Amino acid sequence: MRNPRTLFWLIIVLTIVAVFINLPVVNNIKIGNYKLNFDPNVVLQKLNITQPMTFRRGLDLEGGTSLVLKADMNSIPQDQRTNALDSARVVIENRVNLFGVSEPVVQTMILGNNDYRISVDLPGLTDVNQVRSLIGTTAQLSFWEEISSASARLLPVNQVIYAYGTYYKKTNLTGADIQSTSVTFDSQSGQPQVQLTFTSGGGKKFGDITSRLVGKRLAIVLDNQLLGYPPTVQEPILNGSGVINGNFTVDQANQLSTELNAGALPVPLSVLSTSVIQPTLGTTSLEKSLFAGVLGFLIIVFFMMMLYGRLGFIASLALCLYTLFVLAIFKLSSVTPYGITLTLSGIAGFILSIGMAVDANILIFERMKEELRSGKSRETSIELGFSRAWTSIRDSNVSTLITCFVLYEFGTGMVKGFALVLALGVLVSMFSAVVITRTFLRQIFK
Repeated sequence: MRNPRTLFWLIIVLTIVAVFINLPVVNNIKIGNYKLNFDPNVVLQKLNITQPMTFRRGLDLEGGTSLVLKADMNSIPQDQRTNALDSARVVIENRVNLFGVSEPVVQTMILGNNDYRISVDLPGLTDVNQVRSLIGTTAQLSFWEEISSASARLLPVNQVIYAYGTYYKKTNLTGADIQSTSVTFDSQSGQPQVQLTFTSGGGKKFGDITSRLVGKRLAIVLDNQLLGYPPTVQEPILNGSGVINGNFTVDQANQLSTELNAGALPVPLSVLSTSVIQPTLGTTSLEKSLFAGVLGFLIIVFFMMMLYGRLGFIASLALCLYTLFVLAIFKLSSVTPYGITLTLSGIAGFILSIGMAVDANILIFERMKEELRSGKSRETSIELGFSRAWTSIRDSNVSTLITCFVLYEFGTGMVKGFALVLALGVLVSMFSAVVITRTFLRQIFK
């Protein structure tokens, strides 16, 4: 899109959208005799997006509890320990999500050959005893067989579940009877499926259950949650193994296998360390970070206007739009499962990217000065300044993006947050410095 006028109006539209997204929720603000109420999330609700737009705050800003758990792998075979640790992580994530904790961060850590750990960050939850009871129990896997409605009436309510128009009662087959699970593919359809291998005792139980359930369904429940649509037993399975097949994707089959392993391979966990961050500490840190960011922004604007005059003013205007766009992306990402969680390190990456956005403008303006000194017209100098500075801007930003990728891929926790926000800022800053500034200069000096 090389038409300057079209680009100019595109920038105006993007700015209006960004301002709308960044507007705060207003409730009953009196203006004369009127009460003002405004919520940008109403527009999302009309688009069937129920998740509200907000800035997701991490543990260091929201306050909460951070735990480090150690997994006892003495009873787990060496080749299954990584899978067991990942299974424990999935169980903990399921538990904290069911509890309603906002934006939990659960990560695995392997230190050396025998040190397996799980770190758990729970923003907004500061009751340590509550946290321990939340994640300290072992996952409970159970199998439920289909029964008639008449049989269901004869059983206590807590021993019957109703799902997909059918009643089920609990069998004596549990996750402790599973030896291992893996993802395989159906030889005829090629669809992914989950292969179950039972222990000797579990295989006998499974054979008895499937023998009496031919033509009926067998439900699988993990931590009181039904795992998918209950499969129908086609024939008795007496070889100590079974298959769960359905309309799975490969990722869904891997997830189900991990969840089943969570019940099959319970890993004893002990608390190594616990730290509680009070919300007041997070609020203080956020206020100081915002003050530093605003102060740094104003100093940059002052420096650019003193050094480059009108050009500096245009660069500062582009910098304001850059800030609006990045904040709007932060907010918009909160309506997706992969939203950006802001931490102190992430805010540092954002502030750093502001300075890098100005670096690009300085390169462009210095090239423009050189062209003007050589006797070229202002319009020609603008075009040459941008085109000849572009390679330096591109190479420096690409090298930064490579660094961000390495930090995100191999870092953990706050390092990943810093890398993600910095990479996003670099990409938007390239758009700001090259497209926005150039379009404004073309319109002003046309």
